[in-house]
Amino acid sequence: MSIKALFFDVFGTSTDWRTTVSEALYEHSEFVLNSSSSSLPSAVRLRASQMTAEDWAMAAQQWRSKYYQFTRSHDPESDFVSIDEHHYRSLMELLQELGLEGLWDESQLRQVSLVWHFLRAWPDAPAGISKLNTRFLTSTLSNGNLSLLSDLAKSGPLPFQQITSAEEFRAYKPSPLVYEGGARKLELEPTECALVAAHLGDLEAAKACGFKTVYVERPHEETWDKDQVNHASREGWVDIWIPQDQNGFLSLAKELGIP
Repeated sequence: MSIKALFFDVFGTSTDWRTTVSEALYEHSEFVLNSSSSSLPSAVRLRASQMTAEDWAMAAQQWRSKYYQFTRSHDPESDFVSIDEHHYRSLMELLQELGLEGLWDESQLRQVSLVWHFLRAWPDAPAGISKLNTRFLTSTLSNGNLSLLSDLAKSGPLPFQQITSAEEFRAYKPSPLVYEGGARKLELEPTECALVAAHLGDLEAAKACGFKTVYVERPHEETWDKDQVNHASREGWVDIWIPQDQNGFLSLAKELGIP
């Protein structure tokens, strides 16, 4: 592919949000349940004590689903709400739905909501990005806000050369404003850019804006059903397809001729 820049989705593509968030929810719940200074309502204490690690994993997925709905229903003409603020509000909403309102005080709730700043990188991501940096300009292109992405880059570590956030364009993927804005920020044409993502919906929107597309399969990340995935494969609009049984970004580097 004749490209100059690789843009990367972050949640799920570059990081394993599911494991990190599930563990954080469970650990923060156990902390307050076992803290001598916690004074939880009896109904909340009982409900939280019944929550297993698997229950918190399902809660993490519900939290993520709220993010998905939020970003896809966002109107760029409306007031902009950052992903940090959305995560905080949607966590409060989730606890209410689970019968856990009051499990954490406001300070603890804010702390838990910021877990998305410190997601675990997929094992292949740091080394893979480093290899890709030798031939391409690399950047995030994520709905995460700038401070979140900066923290992830440091904690991953994820050695992207640039940090680009949908926040800069006051819109959220899959809005064309984000893909076009990302290319414009790097002073490139969309045809000189490729998006690397584990979500075909994201890639389809980028393709419509002129981007090349790189699909890196990650466990449990694809929201399209099997028939939709097979149809996308047959249509051939994905330029590079890295199967889940390969080695993610390291396999992408090899595919692009980087030893």
